[in-house]
Amino acid sequence: MTHASELPVLPKGKAADSGLTAGIPREDAILSAANLTIAFAALLFGGLAGLLQGFVRSGYLELPSWISYYALLTAHGVLLVLVLSSFFSIGYLYAGTSKVLGGLAPMTRNFGWAGFALMSVGTAMAAFFILAGKANVLYTFYTPMQAHPWFYIGLALIVVGILLNCVGMFITYQGWRKQHPGQLTPLFAFFSNAVFVLWVFASLFIAVFVVGLVIPWAFGWVPTIDPMIGRTLFWAFGHTLVNIWMLTSISAWYVSMPKVIGGKVFSDSLARVAVVILVVANVPGGFHHQILDPGLSVELKFLHVIQTFMIIFPSLMTAFAMLATMERAGRAKGVTSLLGWWKILPWSDARFFALIVAMFAFIPAGLGGIINASNQINQVVHNSIWVTGHLHLTVGTTVMLTFFAVSYWLIPFLSGRKMTKVLNRLAIAQTIIWASGMLIMSGAMHINGLLGSPRRTANTTYTGHEAAADWALYESFMAIGGMILFGAITLLIYIWVQLAFFAPKGETEFPIGEDDSKKDVSPLFMDRWAIWVVLATLSIAIAYVIPLADFVSGHNPGSPPFLMP
Repeated sequence: MTHASELPVLPKGKAADSGLTAGIPREDAILSAANLTIAFAALLFGGLAGLLQGFVRSGYLELPSWISYYALLTAHGVLLVLVLSSFFSIGYLYAGTSKVLGGLAPMTRNFGWAGFALMSVGTAMAAFFILAGKANVLYTFYTPMQAHPWFYIGLALIVVGILLNCVGMFITYQGWRKQHPGQLTPLFAFFSNAVFVLWVFASLFIAVFVVGLVIPWAFGWVPTIDPMIGRTLFWAFGHTLVNIWMLTSISAWYVSMPKVIGGKVFSDSLARVAVVILVVANVPGGFHHQILDPGLSVELKFLHVIQTFMIIFPSLMTAFAMLATMERAGRAKGVTSLLGWWKILPWSDARFFALIVAMFAFIPAGLGGIINASNQINQVVHNSIWVTGHLHLTVGTTVMLTFFAVSYWLIPFLSGRKMTKVLNRLAIAQTIIWASGMLIMSGAMHINGLLGSPRRTANTTYTGHEAAADWALYESFMAIGGMILFGAITLLIYIWVQLAFFAPKGETEFPIGEDDSKKDVSPLFMDRWAIWVVLATLSIAIAYVIPLADFVSGHNPGSPPFLMP
């Protein structure tokens, strides 16, 4: 592994002068900050849409006639699940890669800005048609529900923008490898490249779906569309997107958390193996969202469950590595008792506190994922609001709290400012408030799901049916949790603004951990991504060739469009 003390210096012509911001080229810092700005705006408006959703579903609010519950649902999903996660990940990974590789290549910046422009325009287009009531298709934009064709063009621009960012990352990554033959890329850069490889796989599926099928149908060039093909292509994208968030998050766990707690990376080689397994085994997991779909044989579903469960292994590896990292940090400081190392962790540091709460949340989130991917148990919770609760545990808690922790060093790192004691205490309070709101809301969703409450539905009283009466209490808790969460968002925005513009000037470290042992060296072939891309493609072919061939050759007449109110 390349240790922090051995990281490459900036290329010639980029000496440490006014052209640098916090040790990376100013151009790189500006590009990252631009992406983060859009991400923060998406969090604010997407969170507001979620708050209103909770009020409507619990019966506390009736919306005006010019906007529907389903418009809010679509806005909440698109802005948070797609826009926030994509822009934040790009801003964070570009900044970290610039740090560990000595700056982004000029072509990377060009591709990055082109991608940023397309993603921003696409976001604005999609948001406009959502607010205009022309895109009430849920955040999954399932067919045969139909939106305005220009909504889909906006989504296509976002996807193309992501692909341009992928090309930019690959240029810098491969350029560094050519300049440093015989050396492993730094672990953070390895994580970054893996995330963008997954983005390519995900984007290709959604591009075929949106550009090849949905846009011609939305414009009326073809009369019908096959919902099964649409669902299959969407979830190949959607499930991969989930693991893009997770891989982005655990990059901070593996690389930055050890430095924050004053320890070292437990095992560079273990981290790389976990990353490779996630990349190779990830995409076929999309089929666990379709366990109850018709058109898939029992044998295929059994195969897909096995492929989905392969993702459990890197999760368990990560859990072991995180505990080992924290224990070794304590032992290095002289702790000899069995659990004394746990007490001396930096609980008063908001960067660590948000990370550790995110890790705790990943335990029930992972267990819920096993339930969702199990053929028999999934029969109980499928398409209920249990699934929504699970999503809020994985994305809303584990991923978002990790993103918040990263922002507490990333924003001042980019702005040339420092976290103050007051802001640190506010950040800890924000973590507690956010986790409490998610616990209340997600817990109520899980319980209501077991009671049979559906997801994606505005009115759940069913004209006073007694079976729905038990849901009302928990829907009130969902609204209460939503209020708490929106309060946490407003506090977070305040902290971010302070760190960006008003906190005292000074140097903030981008924490990059060193390997615990110089003997823990991964073989150089780990950096040969062609191997892992070929294996991932083979895994995808095993999962998708047969069902997609069956759908295409099945002479399904397709469905005409349906418009949601």
